[in-house]
Formats: sequence, structure tokens, C-alpha cells
Amino acid sequence: MLKFLGRLIVLVLVLAGLVAVVGVGSLAMGGIGARREPSSLEMKVAPKLRSLAIPASAKQAANPVPANAEAIADGMAHFADHCAICHANDGSGDTEIGKSLYPRVPDMRKAETQNLTDGELFYIIENGVKLTGMPAWAHEDANDNWKLVHFIRHQPKLTPQELARMQALNPRAPAEEPMSASPEGKPAPKPHTHTHPHK
Repeated sequence: MLKFLGRLIVLVLVLAGLVAVVGVGSLAMGGIGARREPSSLEMKVAPKLRSLAIPASAKQAANPVPANAEAIADGMAHFADHCAICHANDGSGDTEIGKSLYPRVPDMRKAETQNLTDGELFYIIENGVKLTGMPAWAHEDANDNWKLVHFIRHQPKLTPQELARMQALNPRAPAEEPMSASPEGKPAPKPHTHTHPHK
């Protein structure tokens, strides 16, 4: 047990040193900006650090929600409303926000996400990930987050019909809402929007 603990401490120190070197190097080369792509070293180290930070008990947690069509549909609706703004409905991360975060939002259809255990996915949803744009959703109903795990598993198999359903569920700004008719049958006025920047 002591040998294992000693090795673990050495590993953590080595990784912490590596992160510090990568961080200092990144700042020296590109400042604090998020516009450039993360380096290949960062992309390799970050998932390993994330994996080390997730407790073994959380990794082994089983999804208590049965994987059925209703759970996937509920997860899909929740994802469209809460997650798609960064992750895109299809999980590609191909959104304005997702492409601008540092590190970039992962493509959830790929092995890097799909190979995570249900417990790991749930832990990430519940707790977020420090120093990324991933927030913690622990205040949500835990069953909703387990349904999200089922939906994430389903993302590589999304159909065009499901994607269309999700688009209807995505939040919209008031200016994007369809105009409704007034009682007299005339279109309701559009909400005021600025056409010039504030001075």
C-alpha cells in the first residue's frame, strides 16, 4: 500500500510539473488568448489529468436509469435545451462557442468521449471541469444527468428526424421567435433591436 501511495505521489508531482511547464510555455508563446488551437501535448495531457481527478468510485458508478427510448428522449430534450449551445445538437462541438473555448469542446461522438464509463460521464456533467467552459450541473435532478449519459451514448446514431426535433427544442432569443399575430390579425411588431453599437 505504501509503495502504491509513493508511486501515486510521484506521478502526481510529475504531472503537476508537466502541466506547469506546458502552462508557462503556453503563456510565453501565446499569452492567455483562447484563439489558437491547443497543442498536441496539451490535448494528450488534459484527458489523462481529468481521468486522474475522477475518483475510482465515480468511474465505476452504474447508471440507475434504464436505457430505454423514453430516457433517451428526455436526455435529448435536456441536451437540446442546456448543452447544445456549446456541444451542438449532434455532439460535434461545431458551434460558435464550442469552437472558441480553450480547450475546444470535444466531439462527443468520438472514442475519446464514448469510451468513458457512464460514471465518468455523469461525474463530468455533475461536477464540471475546471479551467474549461464545462459548468457543473449538480443542482439538476441526478436522474436528468443520468438520462444525459444515455443520450450521449446515442449521439453517434442520431437520425435527421431527431436532429430536427432537437432544433425545435433549442432555446431562442426573443428576436428569433416567430412573429405572432395580434387579435386583429395583423403581425405583432418585432422586438426592438439595436442596429448600431452603443457609444
